[in-house]
Amino acid sequence: MGTSRQPPRRIKIRPVSRWLPSVARVATISLLVGLAVFVSLRVAGPYVISTGLVRSGIEDSLSRWTGYNAEITGRPVIEFWPTPRITINKIAVRQKSSDNKLLGTIESISAEFSLIDAFRGKASFHEFHILRPNLLLTRERNGTIDWTNDGLLAQAIAGAKDQNGEETLATALDADIGTITVEDGTLNVSDVASGKTYRFDGVTADIGWPKLSSPIGAVLIARTNGLDLKLDFFSRSPLLTFGGKNAPLKAALTSKLVTAKFDGVANIAHLFNLQGSMSVGIPDLPALLTWAGRSLPDVATLQAFDIDSNVMSAANGFRFDNVSLGMNGASASGAMDITFAPGKRAKLGGTLAFDQINFKSLFDAFVVRLVAGEDNGPPEGGPLQALDLDLRLSAKEADLTPFRLSNVGASIIVSSNEARFDIGDSQFEGGALTAHIETTRGDFDGGGKLQMSIRGADFAGLVERLDLKGPLPLATGSLDLAVRTSLPIWKAGPADVTGNIRFRAKSGSLPGFDTEAVRSEAAKTDFFALNAVSHRAFAFDSFDIAADLDNGAAQIRGGRIEGPAETITLSGVIPYKSSGLALSGKIAATDPANDAAYPALPFFVGGSWPDPVLSALPGNQPPGTTK
Repeated sequence: MGTSRQPPRRIKIRPVSRWLPSVARVATISLLVGLAVFVSLRVAGPYVISTGLVRSGIEDSLSRWTGYNAEITGRPVIEFWPTPRITINKIAVRQKSSDNKLLGTIESISAEFSLIDAFRGKASFHEFHILRPNLLLTRERNGTIDWTNDGLLAQAIAGAKDQNGEETLATALDADIGTITVEDGTLNVSDVASGKTYRFDGVTADIGWPKLSSPIGAVLIARTNGLDLKLDFFSRSPLLTFGGKNAPLKAALTSKLVTAKFDGVANIAHLFNLQGSMSVGIPDLPALLTWAGRSLPDVATLQAFDIDSNVMSAANGFRFDNVSLGMNGASASGAMDITFAPGKRAKLGGTLAFDQINFKSLFDAFVVRLVAGEDNGPPEGGPLQALDLDLRLSAKEADLTPFRLSNVGASIIVSSNEARFDIGDSQFEGGALTAHIETTRGDFDGGGKLQMSIRGADFAGLVERLDLKGPLPLATGSLDLAVRTSLPIWKAGPADVTGNIRFRAKSGSLPGFDTEAVRSEAAKTDFFALNAVSHRAFAFDSFDIAADLDNGAAQIRGGRIEGPAETITLSGVIPYKSSGLALSGKIAATDPANDAAYPALPFFVGGSWPDPVLSALPGNQPPGTTK
């Protein structure tokens, strides 16, 4: 059988030049139709849409949203180009109660509305602009804001659920919002728990909240008590946040006196439910306290403060980990915790390691002031009295004016009746220093005491570094000091303390006390300036001097400076309040067998420090000398 071959089928391809104009015509016609409808709606809108419908619609919308009665007394203005928008003026918001209490006023609200819905006899609004609202919010004792229980917002807040850390909302409770802009508002927040009302002026806000079930982002600017504040806020679960439930949020507060940031999970009603990262910066603490109406004596010693930390809720308080702390340029790291046990004082504890620290700043700011109360504060000593401290501190370098320490271990303990500051270990001028400072509260004006012990320190280097003048011992020695005062410790001066002091040393020298020159000059004149004749130092093998301190004077109980050949003894009074001197002394042979070579020379020291005047006592000149 044979087969016949069919010729191939030819496919006709329509040139692009033939079908492209058709598409263009359809697109053009569609665009023109859409534009015609768009223009027609806006041209016909003023004639078809009832102004009363839009006005009553937004009035009802405000009432339904807030749960309060919204009353509009001003004439509405409707615009249809470029977008349909209504502006209403003179709005009053009142409670739905018998007294019809006024909760706030708004100068004007403008909002975009849907033309299609308006043609259907309904009104729906979005993109709100609120001008000069003056509102009052109430923060209840449980920490929540009084939204009422009637409005759509309150119903959505109550109906929001937390599922594995995410907010869910029933579709029936959801609604569109869009953006909300607030201009030149005033907000008064009445806190029921404290009985105080906080006022915020010049409130400006840009809020982005597409739907009730959507995340919210807001930037708010306001002024309170003369301070401008800026708050950046974001929450994935705003309904949970506003309902006083645990919810993730980010917030940043910015001002010239304080900055603060938080990123984590928080609860605006119960602050103990907190977990995340935080930072606080205070560049000028005295200025912040002045703004807040508080003051602490000499608080300028703690000028700047900042903290960066992870924070989480713990039993009756918070735990701060990975703490980075800064004070007056000094930095520290460590961990802290604060507890608020029922029926007890709040307590701050922890461990901080500093590279460098000024103990005077720390002591002034956190210890004495806490115990003694705030300057010009209330009789109970102010809110700082409610805080106890238990801090362990270490520092590579530390200033304890006028001393410099290294490798320091210290602690601060503050309780209801006293405060203690201890330096348990430190290196000081090649030796070791320990100290204990204690204050007692009494009637918030209690005194305190200081105990300090120095062992094996290079006092010669200290005298040189501090550029101290006068005949002071240059030696490696030990110092013990114990003083107390009945005055508030921050008011006490050198003349207000009582106690005792003792200095001991082995081999060293006493510059400006040349015994040979003193003997020679005493034979010639009744009195003379010690620095005029003493150009050599007195070398000693041991130095031991002790004094009782009282009423601005040091009563020398016994001073003995023993050299290889001669010994100097001292007693009397040093009125250090006036830098005066009233001492009697004697230069005699160290070994009684050498009395003939070094006869006893009693003398008196007067004048003022550091330039004492010395005179030999009458009738005690060395044998064979005349004046």
